Amino acid sequence: MRWTEMLQEIREMRFEEVYFGWSESRLSQEEAAQVLGVSDRTFRRYIDRYEEGGVEGLSDKRLTQASFRRAPVDEVMAVTARYEGRYRGWNVKHFYSWYQRDGGQRSYSWVKNTLQARGLVAKVSKRGVHRKRRERSPFPGMMLHQDGSKHEWVSGKKWDLIVTMDDATNEHYSMFFVEEEGTASSFQGVREVIVQKGLFSCLYTDRGSHYWYTPKEGGKVSKTQLTQFGRAMKHLGIQMIAAYSPEARGRSERAFETHQDRLVKELALHGITDMDVANRYLAQVYLPAFNAEFMQPAPEEGSAFVPWKGENLDDILCEQDERTVSADNCVSFEGMKLQIPADRYRCHYVRVKVRVHRYPDGALAIFHGPRKLADYDQQGTLKDLKKAA
Repeated sequence: MRWTEMLQEIREMRFEEVYFGWSESRLSQEEAAQVLGVSDRTFRRYIDRYEEGGVEGLSDKRLTQASFRRAPVDEVMAVTARYEGRYRGWNVKHFYSWYQRDGGQRSYSWVKNTLQARGLVAKVSKRGVHRKRRERSPFPGMMLHQDGSKHEWVSGKKWDLIVTMDDATNEHYSMFFVEEEGTASSFQGVREVIVQKGLFSCLYTDRGSHYWYTPKEGGKVSKTQLTQFGRAMKHLGIQMIAAYSPEARGRSERAFETHQDRLVKELALHGITDMDVANRYLAQVYLPAFNAEFMQPAPEEGSAFVPWKGENLDDILCEQDERTVSADNCVSFEGMKLQIPADRYRCHYVRVKVRVHRYPDGALAIFHGPRKLADYDQQGTLKDLKKAA
């Protein structure tokens, strides 16, 4: 028996006792109303309904009449059948986002209650408040988070998901899979943000070895000994902030919890097992839908992004190593001999310090100051010689 029905029966039995006390003049109307916990006017209405229809006249008609807003049985069965057929195991919020995309008009609460009433989704008790969250940045572009998550996104395959997101709005600017997180993947995420939005103020990361050099294990990161990624951020004027605990990266950690729950199910639903196909699905379907659902307005109007109008980004967001040119006018780099071609500026570069750039695709280049001397492929072959051949 529902709680409302039980209260109605108690009220009916209690009313008869009070009514007879009032009719025999042992109770006044005010006293009878106080016993029932209602006003004098409501008690008089009860008297009229009781004398006209007996105990049944006191029944709440709302408990016996079907609401005109109640969903048809066919609609309820269609929603539950759809969940059981394709989306079993999905949480309600994830299923509801797809329900809306396919034209569903009912509220989130209706969908949740419908699934819970049929035992398809378990009821979860409300989580207690742990602590107050850090306030978001006022403007987009003031602080970005970048992190990676290794997970079995596809059955039998573990990939790293690299996400670069805004602290102010929760908007994900870049999101892609790689075999292993590292310097190249971090460069790719930052490059995609700068191309889309422009330069940002600071970047919040974990203490991974591609982000920071840590002199003592478990200690503070070095702000002077920079990694390849740290050198590039300094060149761009982007401040880096290191997180010293998972709780400090709570915003990105919570986002990855959502991705690990939703993305695995969506990739399986569409039968995606190839990384290239998965990255296309991320860019074309998942990322726009995620931002539309989870993106929040920034606390303040405006933007901290600055349009990029500087030099070629590829020559900043790459690995750079200093080398000294040997007597044969070649540069030794990881077992390869990079021959410097003749140019109109110098006869040779023997004993001159130069920079070797390695780009994310593995291609190489040699720079002397701001001037590029030559381009090479991944095997160290001069590209101009390949073109001539």
